[in-house]
Amino acid sequence: MHKTLIVTNDFPPRPGGIQAFLHNMALRLDPGRLVVYASTWKRGREGALATAAFDAEQPFMVVRDRTTMLLPTPQATRRAAGLLREHGCTSVWFGAAAPLGLMAPALRRAGAERLVATTHGHEAGWAQLPAARQLLRRIGESTDTITYLGEYTRSRIATALTPAAAGRMVQLPPGVDEKTFHPGSGGDEVRARLGLTDRPVVVCVSRLVPRKGQDTLIQAMPRILAAEPDTVLLVVGGGPYERDLRRMAAETGVGDSVRFTGAVPWSELPAHYGAGDVFAMPCRTRRGGLDVEGLGIVYLEASATGLPVVAGDSGGAPDAVLDGETGWVVRGGEPAEAAERIVALLADPALRHRMGERGRRWVEDRWRWDLLAENLKDLL
Repeated sequence: MHKTLIVTNDFPPRPGGIQAFLHNMALRLDPGRLVVYASTWKRGREGALATAAFDAEQPFMVVRDRTTMLLPTPQATRRAAGLLREHGCTSVWFGAAAPLGLMAPALRRAGAERLVATTHGHEAGWAQLPAARQLLRRIGESTDTITYLGEYTRSRIATALTPAAAGRMVQLPPGVDEKTFHPGSGGDEVRARLGLTDRPVVVCVSRLVPRKGQDTLIQAMPRILAAEPDTVLLVVGGGPYERDLRRMAAETGVGDSVRFTGAVPWSELPAHYGAGDVFAMPCRTRRGGLDVEGLGIVYLEASATGLPVVAGDSGGAPDAVLDGETGWVVRGGEPAEAAERIVALLADPALRHRMGERGRRWVEDRWRWDLLAENLKDLL
């Protein structure tokens, strides 16, 4: 019986987009034919309890390495090979190609017949660094398929691979649960709780880090408020940039028009998307291309919720927007551009509705998890 071993650092309860990607895909594979080998979320009693509770709820087996950062060390590689043999796995899916894909030759010797390595945004950064490029090349040579999120990441990563490995690349983006993210997901309740019922709301759902562009939205708020004085920017998420963003809002004089929710439980995210009239995250590329958006699943979740989106032009973010149809792509780090598009949407309910409906249809046709999981099954 064909069984798959997933080897990954990125698995819940550790939060993040890659983690959600892998978990959603895993849930759509046959649980009786799946074993997950992952790192532990964080040290200490709290982390251990959260990890144990999460693992107990899964329909498949999860084996945790005691380390919080799983690396392709000899010890970890031996354990992965042992799990492969013990459970009779014939295929391996590396949740992130770099660096765990370096285990591939050892797992091939242990009996793996199919080895698939998935790339995200950070591998596009690796492709620009000489030493890391060599490691990516090794991973490409020793696996059967390297997957990519979109054309931006494919074009960058392919330059580090041999022509043969680049020719075996296959697109495998994350998907959207269209039954969870949908119009009517509870946004009215969130608006009422926050006292925003009668106000235009621009919502941004993301981790608070400089690349995501919450600072650009705050800098755009004076222009937005000049056109639509009651507008509120709803910043959903937590992260290390929050203190700077709060200070920036106060210094810009828009503190009363910016609301920070902090981190929100995953179960409440659909309602927070639904609280917006417009979704905006004008992400930008930083550190000479090393800090880049791989795809931007938040744009698709917003589209599934029926919102028009304003996206930045970082990396693969434009792959998640039909420019001019489901929303617009603007230059990251340009408050005036972001403000212009947001104001146009706030001023035109019919345009918002049209773009939101088009986005919803696009997600249903192209980005559903069940469709994408079938692609993964074929690769494995």
